[in-house]
Amino acid sequence: MFCRSVPLASAAVPGSVSPQLSFDELGTPLREVTFVVLDLETTGGSANTDSITEIGAVKVRGGEHVGELATLVDPGTGMPPAIVALTGITTAMISGAPRLPAVLPTVLEFLRGSVLVAHNAPFDAGFLRAACERHGLVWPRPPVLCTARLARAVLSSDEAPSVRLGALAQLFGTTTKPTHRALADARATVEVLHRLLERVGNLGVQSLEELLGLARESAPHRPTQAQRKKRVLAAGVPAAPGVYLFRGPRDEVLYVGTSGDLQRRVRSYFTSGERRRRVRDMVALAERVDTVVCAHALEAAVRELRLIAAHQPRYNRRSRRPHRGWWVTPTAEAFPRLSVVTTPREGAMGPFGSRQAAAAALDSVLDVVPLRPCTQRIPARGASASPCALHELGRCAAPCAGLQTPEEYAPAVQALHELIDGRDDTALRTMATQVDELAGRERFEAAARVRDRLAGLIVGLERTQRLATLAALPEVVGARPDGRGGWEIAVLRFGRLAAAGVARRGVAPMPVIDALRLGAQIVLAEPGPLRGAPAEEVRLLHRWLTTGGTRLVHAEPPWAEPANGAARWSDWAERARPVEIAVD
Repeated sequence: MFCRSVPLASAAVPGSVSPQLSFDELGTPLREVTFVVLDLETTGGSANTDSITEIGAVKVRGGEHVGELATLVDPGTGMPPAIVALTGITTAMISGAPRLPAVLPTVLEFLRGSVLVAHNAPFDAGFLRAACERHGLVWPRPPVLCTARLARAVLSSDEAPSVRLGALAQLFGTTTKPTHRALADARATVEVLHRLLERVGNLGVQSLEELLGLARESAPHRPTQAQRKKRVLAAGVPAAPGVYLFRGPRDEVLYVGTSGDLQRRVRSYFTSGERRRRVRDMVALAERVDTVVCAHALEAAVRELRLIAAHQPRYNRRSRRPHRGWWVTPTAEAFPRLSVVTTPREGAMGPFGSRQAAAAALDSVLDVVPLRPCTQRIPARGASASPCALHELGRCAAPCAGLQTPEEYAPAVQALHELIDGRDDTALRTMATQVDELAGRERFEAAARVRDRLAGLIVGLERTQRLATLAALPEVVGARPDGRGGWEIAVLRFGRLAAAGVARRGVAPMPVIDALRLGAQIVLAEPGPLRGAPAEEVRLLHRWLTTGGTRLVHAEPPWAEPANGAARWSDWAERARPVEIAVD
C-alpha cells in the first residue's frame, strides 16, 4: 500500500523534558492546526462523470512535515489522450493500481481531524465528496482552505498578476515545482501555503477561523469611500510598539489590536490591502483611534488581552473572556469526587478549552486513580445506600453503602493531588503499561483509545503544572535581548505582568531593573491554581520567559517545575499523535 501509520503503543517512557505544549485558546491558533495539503489528478473536470487517477497529500503541522500519502488509482477506464499529454499518466501506469473504493477509506483517515488544503480547493474537495457519495461513505466535511483564494486575499495584483500554482511557485521560489503530478503539486502547494501564512500575521490573522474567513472574503477591491475618508484617523499615530483601539460613534471600543509599529499597522486598515469584510465594516463605524505605547511586544500583548477583556469589543473574536476555561477539580466532601467547573479551587487541573476536553481528562484520571465516579453526596458516617454495579465490577469500594471510611478513601485523594501537583507520575506509568499490554495482545484499537486518553491527560497536566508553578511565584524578573544591543525587561508577580521597561544599548540594565521592581504594580494572590491570574496572560509570560534567549534575572522563591510532572511525558504525548509515512 502507499501509506502506513507508525504504532505508538511502545513509545518510550519519558526521561527528559521536551518543548512545552500550547494552551487551548479561544479560536484555534494557526501553530496548532494540522493541514492536509492535497492534489488530485483526474480523467476530466466533472466530479459527476470523471474519475480520480492519482492522489497526493502532505500533512503538516506547525510548519513541520508530519507525513505523506501518494497512490495511483485505477479509474476502470482508459486515460484520455489530453490527460496523458498533461500529466504523463498513461493507461499502462494505472493498470494494476488500487481502485478508488479500496483507497478512499485510507484517504479519509489521513484527513481526519485536519484542514483540507488544495489549490483550487472546490475542485479537489468536490471530487472527494462525490466519490464518498458514489461509494457509500460519509464525507467528513473538513474545513477547506483554498490557497488560490488565500493568495488573492494576501497578495496584491501587482505582486501576483496570476495565482496559478505554477505562477506562485515561481514567485516564492519553491524547491518543488508543479508538474501536474499529484504528490509533486501537493508538495509545491505546501511551500506556497507556508509562504502565505507568513504574510497573514500582518493582516491580524492569528487563528484558523480568521484564516478561513480571510480566504472567503478574498475578492479584490479598491479602498472604499469610507476607508478613504477615515485615513485621517491614522494621523499622529506613533511609530512604536503598543496597542491600538478603534472607537465608535458612542466612544465604544470596536476593536483592539497590537503591533510592533502602531503607525504602519493602523494605516494598513485604510488601504486596499485590508480585504476582511468584518474589519472594513468596523473601519466604517470608527470615529477615533487611541493608542497605548508599550515598552516592548510582551507588554503590548498583555495590555491587548486586558483591554479586550475589559471592553469586550464586538469586532474582536479572540480573548474576549480570558478567565473562561474548564477545570477538573476535586469537590470539598468527606469522599471527594471529580467535577468539571469554570471556577477552579486549589488542586484543580486545567484550564481546558472545552467542557468535552475537561470531561475526557476526568475520565482518564478515574481510569487510574480509585476515586468514586458517582455524583451523590455521601456523609462521612452512617451512609446506607445500596452499592451500584461499579462496586460489583471492582471499580468502587462503595463508600455510599458505608463499606469504606474517609480514612480508607484518603489514599486515593492523596494520589490525585500528587498526580496533579507533579509529585508522582505512577498513574501515567500505569496507563502507559496498559497501552503496551493491549498492543502486545494485538488489541490495537483498545490500545489506541488508551494511548489517546493518556496523551490528552498528559497535555492537561503539563499545562496545569507549567502555568501554576509560574503563577505561584511572588516575583520573577526576566530580561531578553532586543536585537539592538539592549534589553527588554519584565517584572512578573503571581502570574501577571507588574512592570515592563527597556535598557537601551549602552545603558546598564541592573539599575533599570531595580527601578522597575521598586515601581512595579502590587499584585495580591487570590485563591485558585493560578492565583487569580488569567490563564492566557500566564501562558504569554511563560512563553516569553522560556524562549527568545530570555534570561532569568531574579525569582523569589526560585522557579522550578515538578521533577515527576507531566512535562517529562510531553515527548511521549507528542509521539502519540498518529504519524503517516509514505511507502513506495
